Amino acid sequence: MMTGKQKRYLRSLAHSLKPVVQIGKQGLSRETLIQIEKQLDDHELIKVRVLEASPQDHRECNQALEKNESFEVVQLIGKTLVLYRPRPEKPTIQIPE
Repeated sequence: MMTGKQKRYLRSLAHSLKPVVQIGKQGLSRETLIQIEKQLDDHELIKVRVLEASPQDHRECNQALEKNESFEVVQLIGKTLVLYRPRPEKPTIQIPE
């Protein structure tokens, strides 16, 4: 579990990022989760956009993603979620204690 200070730091880093995964008419499908995992492996910190076509709204997607133990939901702002997972070896983002 992350502290408020750590989440604030990650939100500041995510501010300039563009969404790299979009949740569309397939909803939060297995393929979407695989794409999220792959992007987290590549970038550590990503934005995910929930499109109008998605069968789940942004709150439902947020709740489903928060249940996932492999990454942290840092923020839900509008229809965009910010997700974080450090790399197992050599993480590039240093989170303050």
